Amino acid sequence: MNKAKDILKKQTMLLALVFIMVLFQVLIVSQSKGSLFAPTNITNLISQNSYVVVLATGMLICILTGGNIDLSVGSSVALVGALAGTLIVNMKVSVYVSIFLCLVAGTLLGAWQAYWIAYKRIPSFIVTLAGMLVYRGLALTLLDGQTISPFPATFTNIFNSYIPGRDADPALRMAISLGVAAVLCIIIAAMTIITRANRVKKNYEVESLVSTTMKTVLACTVLTAVFWLFSQDKGVPVILILLTVVVLAYHYYTSNTVSGRHLYAMGGNEKAAKLSGINTNRTLFFAYANMGFLAAVAALVAVARFNSAAPSAGTNYEMDAIAACYIGGASSFGGVGTVPGAVIGAIFMGVLNNGMSILGIDSNWQRTVKGLVLLTAVILDVLNKKRKQSS
Repeated sequence: MNKAKDILKKQTMLLALVFIMVLFQVLIVSQSKGSLFAPTNITNLISQNSYVVVLATGMLICILTGGNIDLSVGSSVALVGALAGTLIVNMKVSVYVSIFLCLVAGTLLGAWQAYWIAYKRIPSFIVTLAGMLVYRGLALTLLDGQTISPFPATFTNIFNSYIPGRDADPALRMAISLGVAAVLCIIIAAMTIITRANRVKKNYEVESLVSTTMKTVLACTVLTAVFWLFSQDKGVPVILILLTVVVLAYHYYTSNTVSGRHLYAMGGNEKAAKLSGINTNRTLFFAYANMGFLAAVAALVAVARFNSAAPSAGTNYEMDAIAACYIGGASSFGGVGTVPGAVIGAIFMGVLNNGMSILGIDSNWQRTVKGLVLLTAVILDVLNKKRKQSS
């Protein structure tokens, strides 16, 4: 009985996601407004929330170090996007060289803030708030208040195309979509087996083999169903492949590497982590430099999706990323949270947006609902923390 309760607690957000999807499906069908699970809707859900997944992954790393956040990521997206537009559209620099320069620029923006936060110990809230203002101002200056567009197809196709495409033979679309799903299922199963074996080897507490197997089978079943829906539309979104690489890489890093575990140790108790030999300054520096890198990735994704670099790009992106992390189970105190959890949080927010938009709910009410969901997630985290301390 206790084990069942523990499993339910750990899967609360996943169950909440399933519930909200079923609820919206019933409401949408009852009002004859189509279906939430229509292939086009699923494709749009991935495309519209791709930047949130990337930013939430980086934001989680920052939060793990002790509840720290980065308020500058939206402005970083705008600045890197402006740089991409200037290089690719105005200066006609090679697309691949421009992408490399943008990634370097984003990393440097993150490293600049990381230095003051990690080595001078200026509060991250202040440093990133300053970064939010500075980077937005630089983006406006670089763009001179104008929008740069369109970008060449060579660039947009890297992030905003489909394999094999809507015009391809349906049988080919089906074969490729299900083939990619099979490969991803194999990777997920392999990572699950390796992670569990490592935890058993180190005498860590692990879930039962039955529970782990059921979760893996369920994940692969859902994944196969989603890719089948892709095959009914345009095929596999290229951006999904990029997101998969990012999520799997960072999930492996945080779960299976020594430096990844340092993030959790630092968030749990920084003084104890430092006394145990962990270089907490370097760990904190990495978290924010990495956030800059992923903000640059998100900027390239956003620019390709909108086919333009605009001064207003990235507005409120930091709020979406922070909300996704907390809704996905990250603790506001640090030391608790997973990359898959942040992804679930991002999908949860995306389903809320998509479902409410299909139902025609006013955008102001949409913001209200999202704010209440975020507040509820943080309240539950605080109450859970107090309950553990009292017990």
